Amino acid sequence: MTLEPSRGLYLYLRTLTVAMEDSILTDDEAGILHILATALGIQPSDTALCLSIVRGDEKNPFDGTAFDFSGRHSGDVTTYQSALVAALDDEVITEDEWAMLTALRTIVGIQEDQHSMIEEAIHAMDDIDSNGVRRLERLQRYMTVCPF
Repeated sequence: MTLEPSRGLYLYLRTLTVAMEDSILTDDEAGILHILATALGIQPSDTALCLSIVRGDEKNPFDGTAFDFSGRHSGDVTTYQSALVAALDDEVITEDEWAMLTALRTIVGIQEDQHSMIEEAIHAMDDIDSNGVRRLERLQRYMTVCPF
């Protein structure tokens, strides 16, 4: 079974590659990847195949092709925001999560002003999210460790 090359698949595989650099997929990483898969249109049945591709067991659909999925696309900022919120929703942002978020931010070309807007949106969410204070604290720690 092969996957059709798409920008969503490209972003998912690139982020999954970063997550698998240590050969371990933590629950936190899996949570972010699940949200990314949903946001990027990756079918749940395809995520196992994606893992096999990253491990080198299956052929990468982007090898030997001229597909260019660089540049900014509609929905990139929302996708990054969703991943950042997912990372903030547990007790700590791990180094692995930081690496995934940084890779995703780089891949989709999130600029400093866009990141500021995302940060403002997360701050605005704290009024409606019962975990808002904890999320804001973790956002601040993330910004201290991984400043733009």
